[in-house]
Amino acid sequence: MSGKWPGGFIKKTAPTVVGPTDPTLGGGSASGIWTLDQAADYEKQGLWPKPIVLQEMYTWGRNAYGALGLGDTTDRSNPTQVGAAGWTLANIGTYNSNQIGAIKNDGTLWMWGANNTGQLGQGNTTNYSSPVQVGALTTWAKISTSDVPTTGTTLAIKTDGTLWAWGKNNVGQLGLGFISYTPESSPRQVGALTDWASVSAGASATSFAIKTDGTLWNWGSTALGKSGRGPGVSGVSSPVQVGTDTTWSVIICGGNNSIALKTDNTMWTWGQGQAGRLGNGGTGNQSAPVQIGAAVWSKVSATQGAWGSATRTDGTLWTWGRGDSGQLGVGNLTYYSSPIQVGALTTWDSPSCGDSSGGCLKTDGTIWAWGYNGNGQLGNNSTTSTSSPVQAGSDTWKSFYLNSRTSWGLKI
Repeated sequence: MSGKWPGGFIKKTAPTVVGPTDPTLGGGSASGIWTLDQAADYEKQGLWPKPIVLQEMYTWGRNAYGALGLGDTTDRSNPTQVGAAGWTLANIGTYNSNQIGAIKNDGTLWMWGANNTGQLGQGNTTNYSSPVQVGALTTWAKISTSDVPTTGTTLAIKTDGTLWAWGKNNVGQLGLGFISYTPESSPRQVGALTDWASVSAGASATSFAIKTDGTLWNWGSTALGKSGRGPGVSGVSSPVQVGTDTTWSVIICGGNNSIALKTDNTMWTWGQGQAGRLGNGGTGNQSAPVQIGAAVWSKVSATQGAWGSATRTDGTLWTWGRGDSGQLGVGNLTYYSSPIQVGALTTWDSPSCGDSSGGCLKTDGTIWAWGYNGNGQLGNNSTTSTSSPVQAGSDTWKSFYLNSRTSWGLKI
């Protein structure tokens, strides 16, 4: 574990902390060496700020276009560290997972992998197999990126609540108020509002965002009902509100279908229903949000691969939709149009959906994955597929996500 306190307090491995030499704090020496217990005590008293945790990033699985950020295009079946510690969050391109965007503790934004439509924000369409910084700003807070064979789009939010977009814009999926067949290869601001809270770039040219007031907004393609704005609506190139509710808390756009949570723990889906991917018991399309089950849901995930997953507030894990590669994790290759429980454990935390693979972080910090493993995306040092959860190594992690055939994890 590594970390630092702002103002020069460097946290070392146990049992010491390098801190200030100010004798008024008491208990230390002129050298500024403090025990971890002393440091914790002063922190509790408000004398020291909380430490900044320096997380390490690891990637594994398919490495097309250098999507693992390791300087090459060789697949990995074990987690491999990307650069030095200091990452705070990351996002893999939905569907093909050919690029990754990540934010560091200092607020800088870094991207790597496929860049065929300028989705890496470098002002060009060159692929990068190692992390490259997007501009020089230190105010990035959220990132969502998507890709399909000919489309790459990135959306991001800054600490001031402004929304930015770059990449392909052939149906207005960047939200800039116009359609263009020339990629936007550098970040451009979406409108002038400063109240954006979260964002999701879909794999099929549609985008969503939630504002700080809990409203849900959409722009881009509306095919197959994926806008959630009802039947017969046209695509738009600027954000338009979805319904009138003000209680949306999470939005995940998997591509032609989306999944969302409200503040009351209800789960809602809409868009293409093929293969039972909406989890509503059918396979028809839904052009407006439909509630799935009772108000018991905690975290959710969706993918263009026609299936979904979610954890409940009781720690159970549920999946639904396409299961022909074992991606539902229930020990068979069956399709289910309603949520089915994965095992009987109550220690699941954060689910993730790939095209034909799935995974979930448990409350103890371990990673478990299942489904197709041809590129090593399950992270268990093999390329053998499985229809039941298997642990990825023995480490403990702070966050994890598997999308299509590429995975990333953060640990300290």
